[in-house]
Amino acid sequence: MNPQSSATPSPSPGWKSLLKKAWPTIRILLSIALLWKATSGINWDALIHSEIQMQPLWFAAAGGAILLAFICGGLRWGMLMRQVGFRASLKDYVALYFAGGLINQGLPSTLGGDSYRAITASHLDGQGHFTEKKVLDEELHHAVDLEHAKPKLRLSFSMVFVDRLLGLAGNNLLGALGLIVGGATLASWGTSLGYALMAVMIFSGLFIAFILAWTPARNLLQKFLMKLNLGDALPGIRFAFSWPINVGQAAVAMSIHFFTILALGFCLKAYGAEAPLEGLMIGLPALSLLLMLPISISGWGLREATLSSVLTLWAVNPSVTVLASISYGALTVLCVLPGAFILLKRKSSL
Repeated sequence: MNPQSSATPSPSPGWKSLLKKAWPTIRILLSIALLWKATSGINWDALIHSEIQMQPLWFAAAGGAILLAFICGGLRWGMLMRQVGFRASLKDYVALYFAGGLINQGLPSTLGGDSYRAITASHLDGQGHFTEKKVLDEELHHAVDLEHAKPKLRLSFSMVFVDRLLGLAGNNLLGALGLIVGGATLASWGTSLGYALMAVMIFSGLFIAFILAWTPARNLLQKFLMKLNLGDALPGIRFAFSWPINVGQAAVAMSIHFFTILALGFCLKAYGAEAPLEGLMIGLPALSLLLMLPISISGWGLREATLSSVLTLWAVNPSVTVLASISYGALTVLCVLPGAFILLKRKSSL
C-alpha cells in the first residue's frame, strides 16, 4: 500500500491564543484611554493661573515613603524565603523585589515581576551568585509549567504567593479601618462595611492560626502540601500565619500599605492640597483590589480615574488629585529603578 501523503493543515489559532497575544496591547490602550478620561476634565489654563504653590520637598518625602514600602516588602519576602531553606542574603531579596517592581511598572517582559523574582530567587546562592544560568535563562523566557516544575521552583513561587496574601491582608485591614473611621462619608452603609470587613479578616486570621496550631489539622495540611510537592513550604506558612507572629505580620503588612498612602498624601501636599487620612485609607486599598484585574499597565489611568472620583467626596479638587496621582506613579517608577541593577547583573552573568 502506498497511501497518498498529504500535509495536515495546521489549525488556525483560537480566539484565546489571539487574545493572549493582543492583551498587552489592549492593556496599553486601556491605560491610555483611562488616563485621557481622567485628565480630560482638567482646566489646565485655570490650573496654571491658580495660586497653587508647588512644594518639592513633599515629593522627596513621598519618594522616601515609597522606598520604605519596597524595602520592607523585600525584607518580608526574604525572611519567608529563608524560612523554607533558601540561603540568599536579605539584601539580594530586596534587590529582586525592586527588580520585580520595575518589571511591573511596564518594562517589556515575557513574565510579570512576581514570576521574575520567584524564578530568579530559586537560582540565587548564599553569595548572591546565580546558579544553573542556562536553566535560569530558559525559565525566564518560556512559560513555566508549575505542575511539572522542579520542587525548588514550586517552593519559590509558593513563598511569593504567601507574600502576596500577607500584602492583601494588610491592604484589607487598612481599608477596613478607613471605612470604620470615614465610611459614613462614602455611603450610609460604609461604616458597617468596615466593621464587617474587619471581622472577616480577624476571623480568617484566627482560623488559619488555629489550623496551624492544632496538630491533626496541621498534619492534614502537610499531607496536602506533600501532594503538591510543596512539603517544605509549611515553615514559611507558619512564619506568616501562626499565632502570635501573625499579629506582627499584620502590623508589618499594614505599615507597608500605609507608606504608600503617606506617599500619595505627600504628593497632594506638594500641590497644596489636603486629603483626610481616612479618605486615602479607603481610596488606595480599594484601588489595590482593582489593580488585581490586569486591565491597565501598573495602574496607570485606572489609578487617576479612581482616586479623583473617590477623593471628591472629601472636597479634594479632582484636577489636583490627578496631578498628584501622576506624580505618585512617576515617583514609583523612579524609586524602583535600582531594580535595574539586578536585571543587568543577571544579563552580564550569562
